[in-house]
Amino acid sequence: MEHAQEHTSHTKLIWKVFGILSLVTIVEVVLGIIKPDSLHLTKILGTSPLNIIFLILTLVKAYYITWFFMHMADEKKSLRRAVVWTAVFLIIYLATLLLIEGSYINDVLGPLTKWNY
Repeated sequence: MEHAQEHTSHTKLIWKVFGILSLVTIVEVVLGIIKPDSLHLTKILGTSPLNIIFLILTLVKAYYITWFFMHMADEKKSLRRAVVWTAVFLIIYLATLLLIEGSYINDVLGPLTKWNY
């Protein structure tokens, strides 16, 4: 009997996480389609606030996937920190470098390139 109750609680948790991940994905898709000018055409930290929002939402999804579907919630605290903190640091570091380099390349090569749409 206890096993059935445990399975039910995990089922509820899976549906809750599914709902959260779906909501975050829907927000990302809607923002990507609408692209509000106030978020898309302004610059903060060398990029648009829309890009920053996408990065944050992507990190939220990565956290939930790692935490619940890779069962990090059941691991020891030190292992959880080592995996999650390292991944978050590396993702933020990579995103920062890509945004800085992309902005630089756009500033240098943008005037030299004719973009055909």
